[in-house]
Amino acid sequence: MKIKQAYKNPIVLQRADPWIYKHTDGYYYFTASVPAFDCIELRRAATIQELGTAIPTVIWRKHAAGRMSSLIWAPEIHFIDGKWYIYFASGGSDENLDEVWDHRMYVLENEAANPIEGIWVEKDQLQTNWESVALDATTFEHQGVRYLVWAQKDPEIEGNSNLYIAEMSNPWTIKGKQIMLTKPAYPWEIVGYWVNEGPAVLKKNGRIFISYSASATDSNYCMGVLTAGDTTDLLDPKSWIKSPEPVFKSNEETGQYGPGHNCFTVSEDGSEDIMIYHSRSYKEIIGDPLFDPNRHARAQKLVWNEDGTPNFGIPVADR
Repeated sequence: MKIKQAYKNPIVLQRADPWIYKHTDGYYYFTASVPAFDCIELRRAATIQELGTAIPTVIWRKHAAGRMSSLIWAPEIHFIDGKWYIYFASGGSDENLDEVWDHRMYVLENEAANPIEGIWVEKDQLQTNWESVALDATTFEHQGVRYLVWAQKDPEIEGNSNLYIAEMSNPWTIKGKQIMLTKPAYPWEIVGYWVNEGPAVLKKNGRIFISYSASATDSNYCMGVLTAGDTTDLLDPKSWIKSPEPVFKSNEETGQYGPGHNCFTVSEDGSEDIMIYHSRSYKEIIGDPLFDPNRHARAQKLVWNEDGTPNFGIPVADR
């Protein structure tokens, strides 16, 4: 499928786990994991392309010790009930300062009209039903109910992380029982690590789609999708259908490797859905791929099939 590419990729260099939110003020707000994993930055622009030259502002830095002190991953910015919220994951703990990989999810809040200004207040840890590695929180509203979707390790299940959903009583608190949506099971989800992570939600055509990423963060990183009808019980795992094959993966011809950890936004005129994701422009990596800084943020149009499902296509070549 030939896709007319409206954006020059990469849009933002060395920014993994990209997240863009288009606000009612007409601006796009962008955040992502920075290579040092030590802070959260925001930038804004009137167009997606201009985010690459927008000056980033550091709005929060990691703690010197204890919780929220290491490996700040995958921040997301959301506007909920008149306030801004940032969800992110961090390693470190009060009990053991060496637990740099023992991630939990946290929330920041800002009441300012412009989230680059104002004061960001820590709302502390986003507690789940049990204590274990948890990351990649995202949130969405449907039929008056707010939900949280995230990745977490279940000590009773083989693998690194599964995807869960729960209702929320406020933007930093879940209520009730968390429900597992998917665990790594297919061969393409368990290369290097058994991973389902990085969920992103898109509501359209009478359905709710949750894209997610799987396998190790090298060229094997790829995306799958869960689909549910928008009138089904979203807390019932049976409401969700999982793609048996990856819907977005590395492509030798276009020179894109390890595409994933995406989000969805809309074009400048609001007429098209745009997918934002990261990938590398080379396959071979020296050392731990997590610390290779060249996962760049990229954008491309999301195409829709006649049956109302998304066609992710292939990651387009840089230009």
